[in-house]
Amino acid sequence: MALRRSPRAWSTWARDSWGYRGDVQLFANRGYAVLQVNFRGSVGFGKKFLHAGDKQWGKKMHDDLIDAVQWAVKQGYADPKRVAITGGSYGGYSALAGAAFTPAVFRCSIDIVGPSNLTTLVHSIPPYWAPMRAVFDARMGNVDDPKQAELIRAASPLFSADKIKIPLLIGQGANDPRVKQAESEQIVAAIEKQGGQATYVLYSDEGHGFARPENRLDFFARAEEFLAAHLGGRAVKLDGERMAGSTAVVRVLKKK
Repeated sequence: MALRRSPRAWSTWARDSWGYRGDVQLFANRGYAVLQVNFRGSVGFGKKFLHAGDKQWGKKMHDDLIDAVQWAVKQGYADPKRVAITGGSYGGYSALAGAAFTPAVFRCSIDIVGPSNLTTLVHSIPPYWAPMRAVFDARMGNVDDPKQAELIRAASPLFSADKIKIPLLIGQGANDPRVKQAESEQIVAAIEKQGGQATYVLYSDEGHGFARPENRLDFFARAEEFLAAHLGGRAVKLDGERMAGSTAVVRVLKKK
């Protein structure tokens, strides 16, 4: 089973809704049951549900994902030994959190442009986005408030990199203005230091997500091969080092 988190922009709060999603259809076609969870903090379910996610990054918001996995296993939809977590932006954060905070639940993880350190994430907000800072202070926590320092640190996957025991596939755009390249670079460096296993794919001409078809095809070709290797689904092997026209630069960390 693939637990998928939506590619919510980190500057907004959103929800998963019924409709066509190419990546979900791809994973389903490859043989996976795909579960999309609207955990607390999602919009569209009332203010009480929205505010239930305040300052719950990596805590109750993550617990909701784990509860969803346990439900899927109990229903017989998922093999508890073959569950992956994937997503982009906040979903990428969730994928990193799954690997760092609850590694026993997941067999592998795919992070697309996900933040790894909430302090560096917020400090990278450009001046013309400054009004958004108040939203983060309320929803995520104030990274500059000493009283909330432990809350922020505990919610940042980077500081639990030593607990990451599962393989990761990480995708990043070099020109991302929202989740800077450094967010992926620092978690990759931490995984390498701990002797962990990861594949890091950097696209020099992408931003917050993969806009060019060649790069999207390249990354999801890698994603289906990655899932096939760890969960056992079907995959079409990538022909060559990268998809024709893609700017992918790949770094592979092998488990020591």
